[in-house]
Amino acid sequence: MGDLAGRLAALRGRIDDACRRAGRETGEVALLAVSKTFPAEAVQEAYEAGQRCFGESRQQEAAPKIEVLPTDIEWHFIGGLQRNKARKVVAAFPVIHSVDSLRLAEYLDRVAGEEGKRPKIYLEVNIAGEASKGGFSAKELLASAGALAGFRDVEITGLMAIPPDDAEAARRWFAATRELRDRLRVESGLALTGLSMGMSADFEDAVLEGSTVVRVGSALFGYRSYPA
Repeated sequence: MGDLAGRLAALRGRIDDACRRAGRETGEVALLAVSKTFPAEAVQEAYEAGQRCFGESRQQEAAPKIEVLPTDIEWHFIGGLQRNKARKVVAAFPVIHSVDSLRLAEYLDRVAGEEGKRPKIYLEVNIAGEASKGGFSAKELLASAGALAGFRDVEITGLMAIPPDDAEAARRWFAATRELRDRLRVESGLALTGLSMGMSADFEDAVLEGSTVVRVGSALFGYRSYPA
């Protein structure tokens, strides 16, 4: 893994610098270390360097890591969520970033009540209307405002978005996500304090536009090797 502690410190420094440039307090933005595909040993190394929040995208991959790693880690689920995995995800992950439809949100609310849990959830928005991505459209999200306000067993924290793969336009899409969040806040009456935006290549632009959680993997752990 090389100098992981040094990379972690550098990332936090860049986040703090972006906060200062945006006129925000340092510490307003959480760093979520995306540990998917990396072994438990890598997570442990980051933990020993002070990191406490980690993101995983597959429940079956995360389960053995959660079992052996320190219990004060806060695990975030960031992958596509199928209903047949929802109960296990609700049981293991206090934060879920990938709730891409009202139907899924309703199901999670029911499952959370049955499991005695109250996960924080981010609503995934397809901010640019890309055919290759899932998530709420802006129109669907605003039309769901009343239903979202009625949930009892999930806490709707805010929105999550992944902009188109265009570094020059990323900041515009982050701003659009923030503006959509603010509209939904007014129409639903929910607090919606969170914005899960920004990854290794664009997290500073996301911070400048209001992100509260940046999801960083390769810039911390290195590049991933995915199974064939």
